[in-house]
Amino acid sequence: MSYRTASTDDVESVIDEEWGGMWFLRDALGSETVGVTLLELVPGGKGKEHDHASSDHEEVYVVVEGTVDVDCDGETVTLGPNEAIRLSPDQTRQIVNRGDERARLVLVGAP
Repeated sequence: MSYRTASTDDVESVIDEEWGGMWFLRDALGSETVGVTLLELVPGGKGKEHDHASSDHEEVYVVVEGTVDVDCDGETVTLGPNEAIRLSPDQTRQIVNRGDERARLVLVGAP
């Protein structure tokens, strides 16, 4: 088969429902290189601060709904719907929903 589909119903969220949800779809899609994650953050929710220097993964975050701040080594980049940011592997980053609405993002990563 040359394609495979997946949804959040196919995988468990890796964060508690009280914070929203985070679904890693890479394995469900059978992806060999590209990681795809769906992220929902409730107001006040945040992801963990991290980088991908050891795995050499760059990431792209695309906001679908709501507004989020991406804290990057002391600088904050605010993104709204249909906006994206690319982060190099060594960039420390953390996604924070400081808004009043639930935020939905697509996160893509690859070496």
